[in-house]
Order: sequence, then structure tokens, then C-alpha cells
Amino acid sequence: MIYLDYSATTPVLKDVLDSYIHVTKDFIGNANSIHNLGIKSKELLLKATRQISEILNCDINEIIYTSGASESNSTALKGVAFKHCRKGKHIISSPLEHKSVLDTLKYLEMCGFEVSYVKLNTDGQVDLKDLESLVREDTILVTICAVNSEVGYRAPLKTIRQIINKKNKNVIFHSDMTQALGKTKINLNDVDLASFSGHKIYAPKGIGILYKSKNVEIEPLIWGLTENAKYRGGTPPLPLIVSLAKAMRIMSESLEENIKKVSKLKDLLISGLADERIHINSNNLCVPHIVNISLKNIRSETFVRALEKYEVYISTNSACSSLDSSTVLKAITDDKSINTTSIRISISHFTTKLEINEFIQAFYKVYNELLLKK
Repeated sequence: MIYLDYSATTPVLKDVLDSYIHVTKDFIGNANSIHNLGIKSKELLLKATRQISEILNCDINEIIYTSGASESNSTALKGVAFKHCRKGKHIISSPLEHKSVLDTLKYLEMCGFEVSYVKLNTDGQVDLKDLESLVREDTILVTICAVNSEVGYRAPLKTIRQIINKKNKNVIFHSDMTQALGKTKINLNDVDLASFSGHKIYAPKGIGILYKSKNVEIEPLIWGLTENAKYRGGTPPLPLIVSLAKAMRIMSESLEENIKKVSKLKDLLISGLADERIHINSNNLCVPHIVNISLKNIRSETFVRALEKYEVYISTNSACSSLDSSTVLKAITDDKSINTTSIRISISHFTTKLEINEFIQAFYKVYNELLLKK
């Protein structure tokens, strides 16, 4: 099997899974309980949270645990909108966003909020002049992802923050950093809120983080708040939290080395896909982990399914909108042969050169077979 869909989800590392099993077996107490088993669990919870806060370079009280990035995104957007609606009802976003952000914004529009979408340049970057023109006195929130999940475009968050502050210092800035974690360096000083998901960095599914600056107030989505869940009610999922902390430690220890390895693998992949029939959508402004291409005259879904017979697994765009055409590429080009035929190949530092070479062979076998059927 050749798995090249790491941006959709990653396998759980053995050491991370071992941590999950250990905590599940040996820390059965609820961290909200006042007896010794609860106190023991709470101490481990604080230890894991402290480790995560050190990696993210933030305060321990700025971390909110969620079920994943979709919940983090929803909590951030709805939380800001409903808490600050008396100050204004204008929100700014971009076509680069994940479905969980775009659908939440649609919901907020139904609730009476106004959403403006900043234009993209042909290189996939946010049009900064357009962004500046959109910021208004009644703007309460800007949400722009750090790394786009479909093509891999990186956003200049520091510059975006400066532009926002220039027009309105009261605007809250949220960024979906799900695809940035483990793929590039991040700086939470550039944002007020940030979303993360464990299953993108080799932790189990079902655990995520919402970073919330201590200077920002939001409305909780899940009530039943406790000392250990001040913004998101519920029993802390201790085994998942400890597993996430373990995965983040492993990730942070070898981040630069892993990025260099993936960059070399991307070069090998791009070289193998050098064909006039193939349009490479990802560019040098993208993280090396994501390579998005368009295959003219071939439906994305058809190609992805055809590769399965060789046990090769890639995706169309993001997993949560895998049957939809790319909103990102639509915003960049009117060429339907590009924006409706894109596929995403996402690689990891665990990917090997052999896998890349075998993928390229299978790729052309399938491509040529499908073209002959036309």
C-alpha cells in the first residue's frame, strides 16, 4: 500500500498509542473529581497541558481542548460572533478556508451577520490591498487559515495582522492552523485564536485544541463548565490529551529535519509529474507536504478511485469536501479544466523515495488507461 493522503489524516504513532493505552488503564479518575484518583488525573492533565503550552509558546490557560479542528473553528467563529455582536456583525474570511469554516460562516449569515470574502491573487495569496479595503468599523472578526488544506498555500499571518490593526485594532483575528502544525513554524503572537487537530500530527482522532488569547472573550458552545473546562464543558478526555501532548513533543523535536526531508520528496514527485498534460497548482509559496495537480479531461473522483486497484491512496481536495470542486482554484482561475479536475497528493516525512517512484508509475498507468477510454 502507498498512502499519500496524510493531510486528510495520519496514522497514530506507536509511542503515542502506548501513551493512550497507559493513561486509559492507569488513570481512570475524572480530573474534575476531588478524590485521590481525580487529583491524580488532574495532575497529569496539567502536566500534559503545560507541555503543549511550552511547545506552542502560550499560557497554559489559553488552551481549550476540543474534539478536533472543526469544533475549534466553530467555537472560535460562533464564540466571537455571539459574544461581540453588539459591537458589529461584519466578518472577513477567504476562499482558502476549510469546509468547517465556510459552513459556519454560512450559518452566521443566516443569523444576521455579514461575511466578506477577500480576493486571492493568481499565486494563491490573499490580496492584501483588498483585505485592507474590507476592514470596517463594524468588523469584529477576520478568519484566514495559516495553510490551505487543498493546495498548501501559506498565508502571511504577521502581515495580515498588521493590516487589520492599521484599520481597526479591535478586530479579533482567528486562524485555522490545522495544516500548519507539523508542516511549518507557527507563531501564536500573530493571532488571537487558532485551531488545531491531533489526527494531522499522528495523534488519535477525536482531540483538538482551540488556542484563545487571554485578552479575548468568546461565548462557549458547550455549557456545563468546570475548573478544568472553563470554555468547553465536559469531562477532559485525559488519554487523548496526553496522547496529543506526546505527538506534539515528537513533532517539535524533529520539525526542521522533517521539513527538509519532505521538501526533497516533493522535488522528486514534481520531477516525476513533469508532463504537459498535468497542471501543477501548488507553487513555492506552499508547504512541501501538499502537491495539488489538475488532470485535464479526467474527473478527479474517477482518477482517485482508479488508483485504488494499485493500493495507492490520494484524495481530490480536502477530505471533508472530497466530492466538491475546489473553491480555492475557482477563486484563482476561471479555467474549469483546472478547478474541476484537481487532486491532492499529501506526503509525510515517513514517505519513502521508493513509494514516490512507485506512485509515479501507478499514476501514469492509470492516467493513460483513463485517457484511452475517452
